[in-house]
Amino acid sequence: MEILIKATQFLMSLSLLIVLHELGHFIPARLFGIRVEKFYLFFDVKWSLFKKKIGDTVYGVGWLPLGGYVKIAGMIDESMDLEQMGKPAEPWEFRSKPAWQRIIVMLGGVTVNFLLAVLIYAMTFFVWGDNQLRNDGLPYGLAFAPALIEVGFQDGDRIVALEGETVEFADDIRRRILSKAVHHATVERGGAPIDIAFEQELGGIIVDQKIKDAFQVNFPTIVKKVTSSSAQDGGLQVGDKIVSVAGESTAYYLGLKAALMDVAGEPDVAVGVEREGARLELAIDVSEDGLLGFNARTADDFEDFGYEHVEYGAGASLVGGWNKTGAQLTGYVNSMRFLFKKGGAQQLGGFITLGSIFSSTWDWHSFWNITAFLSIILAFMNLLPIPALDGGHVMFLLYELVSRRKPSDKIMEYGQLLGLIFVGGLLLLANGNDLWRWATGQY
Repeated sequence: MEILIKATQFLMSLSLLIVLHELGHFIPARLFGIRVEKFYLFFDVKWSLFKKKIGDTVYGVGWLPLGGYVKIAGMIDESMDLEQMGKPAEPWEFRSKPAWQRIIVMLGGVTVNFLLAVLIYAMTFFVWGDNQLRNDGLPYGLAFAPALIEVGFQDGDRIVALEGETVEFADDIRRRILSKAVHHATVERGGAPIDIAFEQELGGIIVDQKIKDAFQVNFPTIVKKVTSSSAQDGGLQVGDKIVSVAGESTAYYLGLKAALMDVAGEPDVAVGVEREGARLELAIDVSEDGLLGFNARTADDFEDFGYEHVEYGAGASLVGGWNKTGAQLTGYVNSMRFLFKKGGAQQLGGFITLGSIFSSTWDWHSFWNITAFLSIILAFMNLLPIPALDGGHVMFLLYELVSRRKPSDKIMEYGQLLGLIFVGGLLLLANGNDLWRWATGQY
């Protein structure tokens, strides 16, 4: 069921982004009198799931969910329709229009995606407000991946500054580390500040070591709901605080999860709990998946965590949406520097990775935030000056605008073909990484 919920959210988000992106091309093309022959969600290789011709345009849904497209008359695009380009130009074709109009048509998709992100973030601020966990409101600090413990962090540390700059919110930590080169961190440990220096930048360590959860918020394990008969039969109750498993201390929830994996599939495992001030030891079967059979309270359920909630009016929401889009774009662009470093290419993810970031339960707030971020990624990737992408077409059009000479059709054809090969190779690499992670149990 969780996979189905994630897949449904991913397809909804992807479909929305593709349709609006292609509308960004379609609308200015029609305004400039350019004929649009096809408008497709997904690719219709050989056949379509649905198609209907209205006016000069065939609207349809393809069977291959790798994107979508509009086929604009008189333009060398991914359809590689060279027969049309060999005929004399018609006044309603893309190639007959002034360069500035063609640039507007090509930039329409990424413009819509950027504006969509702003509007979605503004909507989430207006409807839900902004609820952020203050970095100074982490009473139990953070839990760190083993590779980060090796370079000097300890579980329970609270990161207070990176490169001398104070960290205000917990969510800022990862973004700051991936956005800028971080070689120094200040943590609070046992009430005292401690400086840690890294020979390799911290973001590079996370990428090279393929760390998925570099640091997570620590909180004690308090049973919120008992979900299995074995846990109930073993005596586990709502409100119990689990403090040990098989004699190993588990002060925090993340440590408990690791300890349970060590005894996965074993019967009558000794589970230490605190209940109404008393220490008890229960005997509970652990499942093959390393589960006891309960739901735990999350950080949101503890009163001693420092959440800051801000309500937004309409105007402030738009400003907040604009600022968040800018911050997310800047962070994503800066993180691209790791792509060509050790381990960077292996971090590329395809459709399984994108689908996995959606919530396993239906959460509209999470859905819209993820959709806004994917819209930013789609806009940025399409703006890259690579033939076959919008940015590649804009690159050739800017050359024409400056030099007042059109690139030859042969150059456009070869550029488009090379771009398609490059983009196709990138898709194969990203989705190949996904399949490898799935086959090796990394998902």
